Order: sequence, then C-alpha cells, then structure tokens
Amino acid sequence: MPRLIGVDIPGDKRTVVALTYIYGVGPTSAQSVCEALSLDPTRRARELSDEELGALGAYLEEHLAVEGTLRRQITAGVSRLRDIGCYRGLRHRRGLPVRGQRTRTNARTRKGPKKTVANKKSVKAMK
Repeated sequence: MPRLIGVDIPGDKRTVVALTYIYGVGPTSAQSVCEALSLDPTRRARELSDEELGALGAYLEEHLAVEGTLRRQITAGVSRLRDIGCYRGLRHRRGLPVRGQRTRTNARTRKGPKKTVANKKSVKAMK
C-alpha cells in the first residue's frame, strides 16, 4: 500500500481512483493531478515509483488543501459562523440542516435517530 500525505492509498486500484482516498481529492481533481504530473491514470497505485509518489505528495501539498489543512479550514469556517451568531451558525450549533432543507420530515442525518415523544393520556383512559 503506497502512502501519500499520511494516508494509505489502495495499491490494487487505478491511480485516479486511489487518489480519491485522500480527503479533499475528488475524481476531477485526481484526474487533473495526473494530467499535471503526466502520470498514466490507468496504472495501478502499487506500480508508482518512489519518485512519482514524492512528486504526487509535493504537488498535492502545494496546489490543493488536503487532509489536516482542509479539515482545519472547514472547522474554522464553521466556528466563525457560530461565533458571529448568524443563522447558519445557529443551525450548526443546534445540529440542524444548514442549507434550507425541511425539518418536519427527512432531516435524520443531521438530527440523529428518532426521539419518540410519549402521547398524552386521553380522558377516557384516566377513568
């Protein structure tokens, strides 16, 4: 398993697909990285030489925000929204959808598992 920027990328996959295992690198950016470094995107990741892996790591660090740097940027952006008290920051703080989605139904990814609320007892059941 080759290692790039502290991440083990799968050696049995094509180089373009293996690069997407790095946080912040998607299919399009992986393709553009391969073109910029003139690497064959169909070669397997285990077939890359040490020089090519070094060049890949250096290019990714220089041209893209990946892994820890990107995670810190995202966290800083969310905490800035929370601190200034804007609507999006309040939604982040409460763990609700941020981009205008409905919450009456279909917000389980953000809200977490369903919390069932007990029904009030009816007057007939009390007698």
